Amino acid sequence: MYKVIGTTKSRAFRVLWMLQEMSVPYAQIDASARSEEAMKYNPLGKIPALVDGDDVLTDSVAIMTYLADKHGQLTAPAGTVARARQDAMTFWLIDELDAILWAAAKHSFVLPEDRRVPEVKDALKYEFERSAAILSDRLDGPYLMGDEMTLPDILACHCLNWAIGAKFPRTDDKLFHYAKALRERPAFQAVSAT
Repeated sequence: MYKVIGTTKSRAFRVLWMLQEMSVPYAQIDASARSEEAMKYNPLGKIPALVDGDDVLTDSVAIMTYLADKHGQLTAPAGTVARARQDAMTFWLIDELDAILWAAAKHSFVLPEDRRVPEVKDALKYEFERSAAILSDRLDGPYLMGDEMTLPDILACHCLNWAIGAKFPRTDDKLFHYAKALRERPAFQAVSAT
């Protein structure tokens, strides 16, 4: 059984949601970033971490990719054009949504107070709005990669939810309803309830 190290209100949510979607058993160790417990699994104290036997994996997207490939779910097969397109979408989401939200978090509560530049958040909100509009234009079906849910949908929905919590501008109705439908999935609801 996998062990997922990280709080539900972190990027660990992505990993937990994926495991729920795949109906794969896991145990969660509810550890905060930089906590003593998190440091046991990642010397940097970052979460999430995934324990698979004797192996410890870090970085939410790397963990999700590993799980999708290992279980053959929520992904296009490696070495296919569909997978290359899926990976391109994943990397775009990391650059254009996740990184923007993380930069805003750093300047809100992560960095030491004397290193924060709150004024940067206006520029980050502008960037996020621009990226959300591009994502909306790219959404051509019920899911980002077509008719089936894949890893990028989990990543995108998590980022869109994070943006709401960070008080970023509301997305257009198309993205709003896309994320709402994903939040209504039983696996999402199960993780949210923990």
